[in-house]
Amino acid sequence: MSGPTPPRHPYHHHHRHHALPLPPPPPPRLHHLYQPFHPPPSPLPDKYKDLDLGQRLAVLRDRLGLWHEYAPLISALSREGFTPSSIEEATGISGVEQNRVVVATQVRDSLVADEGGFPAELLRYFDSYGGPELLYELRFLNARQRADAARHAIDRRLEPRGVRELARSMKDFPQRRGDDGWEAFTRDNPGDCLAFARFRQSREAIDAEDSVAELERALEVVDTEPARARVEAELDRARRKAAGEEVDDEDGAANAAAAAAASRPAVPVVRLMYGEVAEATTVLLLPVVREGDGGEALAHAPRRTRTDADLGMVEVDKGWTRWAVVPGWGPVAEVAGEAVVIELADGRTLPWRSAEAERVLVVANRGRREVVEDGIYVVDREGRLVVEKGRKLAAEGVGEAAAEVLVVVRPPRDEDDMISDDEWD
Repeated sequence: MSGPTPPRHPYHHHHRHHALPLPPPPPPRLHHLYQPFHPPPSPLPDKYKDLDLGQRLAVLRDRLGLWHEYAPLISALSREGFTPSSIEEATGISGVEQNRVVVATQVRDSLVADEGGFPAELLRYFDSYGGPELLYELRFLNARQRADAARHAIDRRLEPRGVRELARSMKDFPQRRGDDGWEAFTRDNPGDCLAFARFRQSREAIDAEDSVAELERALEVVDTEPARARVEAELDRARRKAAGEEVDDEDGAANAAAAAAASRPAVPVVRLMYGEVAEATTVLLLPVVREGDGGEALAHAPRRTRTDADLGMVEVDKGWTRWAVVPGWGPVAEVAGEAVVIELADGRTLPWRSAEAERVLVVANRGRREVVEDGIYVVDREGRLVVEKGRKLAAEGVGEAAAEVLVVVRPPRDEDDMISDDEWD
């Protein structure tokens, strides 16, 4: 991909006269103000070092040069006391774009400094105006991962959203050690990391058709033979299950441990991705009760009485203070009028193995309360809402619960927006 036409030299650029903003005075030296970590700034290119303030602003205002050439001017102005809003006023570059270009330049610098020698001809792929959006998504990865992800993004001609999914999968993969099927995928292979993320999402899908779709997407990107064999075996199993065939839990999954299968919950457990609710085609607004509120609060939480899909309005039978917005999953949407969300402070209290102490949301159907052995239910234990297996409740002689569990929702994993020191090694 070729870069833009070489710009006129800024020394000879004639521009309109603008009142130049003055930078604010620096803070007193005696005050030790907290400053978040910022990566080391890119050095100012030689051709910009002797420019005065007006000429620097003109370079930014008219985008004179490649984006990674003029990006250091933004960092330099910031160090001189300019704020993002004052830079935007003088140059027309929004604060969001300033941050994206500066961070993308730092990511690009790490590719230039890559010990493996990132090819110059590939680096030019990011010289286009869309380059900052692509490289910005790699900010969470270390230097080696960035180089691998950048090559993959170029080979597959990925758009920013695809690069974001790739980067998240590469960052998340090491944390998934011990998950079913993990050992079949290769950590240092971007395609395998992305395929494993989709493989894992297929197991969290509520509908069998959604599981098949995720596995087909995984098959499109998987790179190594062991990983491909694992995905194909799971896809075959998912397709037969979607067709209504009886499929044994271990059929087509020889690598699954019997202990893991025994501890797997009988309801879907979904970890939300950042932005998943905002990007969902339909969402549900559900009332929330805390586990300590007890069964009476759960029973009295609002019920939906009318929905106007055209105007996006929901009418309920009473006021309520806590609500949750979740994607419009089919099984939940079917019983939305009776659905309620129970907030648990610690997911380890769920009746299956969970290694993480994190808040979870349990979406339940108050319209189904009769206990059957293969179900999962919400019950009131001395004024506290807990989740129990139907088998245990039946053994205790409990025939009716407060609600039947539909899905358990785990929060997105926290990601650090800052680039840490070791990522610049």
